[in-house]
Amino acid sequence: MSESKTYKIPEEIVFVANTLQGRGFQAFLVGGCTRDLLLGNKPKDWDITTNAKPEEIIALFQKTFYENDYGTVGVVNESTTDETLKIVEVTPFRLEAKYSNQRHPDSVNFSDKLEEDLKRRDFTINAIAIEIGEKLNSEFKCKIIDLYKGQEDLANRVIRTVGKPGERFTEDTLRILRAVRLASELDFKIEAETAKSIEETASGLEKIAKERIRDEFSRIIMSDRPKEGIELCLKLGILQYVMPILLKTVGVTQNKAHSYDVWEHTLRALQHGATKKLALEVRLAVLLHDIAKPQTRRWSEEKKEWTFHGHEVVGVRLATEALATLKFSKKIMDKVLKLVRWHMFFSDTEQISLSAVRRIVASVGKENIWDLMDVRVCDRIGTGRPKETPYRLRKYKSMIEEAMHDPISVGMLKIDGKKIMDVTKLDPSPKIGHILHALLQEVLENPKLNTVDFLENEAVRLSKISEKELATIGEEAKTKKDKEEDKQIEEIRKKYWVK
Repeated sequence: MSESKTYKIPEEIVFVANTLQGRGFQAFLVGGCTRDLLLGNKPKDWDITTNAKPEEIIALFQKTFYENDYGTVGVVNESTTDETLKIVEVTPFRLEAKYSNQRHPDSVNFSDKLEEDLKRRDFTINAIAIEIGEKLNSEFKCKIIDLYKGQEDLANRVIRTVGKPGERFTEDTLRILRAVRLASELDFKIEAETAKSIEETASGLEKIAKERIRDEFSRIIMSDRPKEGIELCLKLGILQYVMPILLKTVGVTQNKAHSYDVWEHTLRALQHGATKKLALEVRLAVLLHDIAKPQTRRWSEEKKEWTFHGHEVVGVRLATEALATLKFSKKIMDKVLKLVRWHMFFSDTEQISLSAVRRIVASVGKENIWDLMDVRVCDRIGTGRPKETPYRLRKYKSMIEEAMHDPISVGMLKIDGKKIMDVTKLDPSPKIGHILHALLQEVLENPKLNTVDFLENEAVRLSKISEKELATIGEEAKTKKDKEEDKQIEEIRKKYWVK
């Protein structure tokens, strides 16, 4: 089946296709980029398939790289600032092959027929080819080749394999997780026969490299619907091969502060993280923040409810194991584990002192403190309560900003007591402190004066003033500094409408 439509396609992509066609080769857009074009989305990357062989592709372009066993040549476009156009992958038509390890073909054989290449692809929505034709105004007339009713599945929002699902998943078991990921990213449903086959072949994921599972799982988490994606992993029997520790949270009831069990609470919290467009590390922390609740759950006769004392501490160990198994980087793990460890800190503004907030900032780092607040907000939303209490949330933020606020002090000056003694030849005495405060007052009035030359010269001038007069100047400067500090704190609290 083929038809023609017009699409906006970047000139860089057209150039690659036209270069191949100009030398007598065929060239088709294929895979995710065709799917995105048909859905009206901007493609995240561009793939072209052709009947040219790798060495023929390389010969046609100025800069390429070829570092794989599957025939794919990367054509580099250095003239663009658009990251999606810097590298265009060009792959020869390929034939179906045997997959002994359920991940990679035993051999790669090239074909001269587009039909053979489309036949080996995973899902119908990824097996649509587009041939770029003439330019009409700002768009290009394109011929669509759709042999497996992929457009129909796009219209019905369905994930379906090309051919028999059992064969597709046995060839490459990672396609199982890719089906879930696509369903999460596109808000599609997995067709019944395809879903049944996923359940039947899910155990094959044990043979897949953890790094590959991590990458697909991360994309599920970073989709707009991670809750649906992880629920689908549970339903189809995939979760035990991806992050089995999550299975222990299913059905674990909580105390009266929660409307849901640990599983449902976690996924609702994660979904809020997706709504807020949080980074991967923060979403992982949300996913794992209560991972130790099943292990730490105890009944309190006194309170007549379940308690989970220390779950944030035990959670660090369990989260470490889960993340390490999936080969997450040390950088990602370090941040996630900090957020898991301290996620219980923000619980009651009436019991949290400013000094305690300063300690938590020191523990998680200034670069992570606002992410910790995001975890806290997601955690609260996941309880089933309405949105975070406005005053409580504002109070948290105000206290954090106060804690991170650099206090006004002589430490801000580009001179210290020792340097003052060097340039003035004064001995250690209260006079040095008075000079520092007098200098600070001048810098507060005009920050441009905070230079080494000015401060040294001004220190010499002040040193010649009588100690009594200098003490008066210094005390006045200290009082003014304290008032300025109070004013800045007041401005922070006004910003968040808190006391």
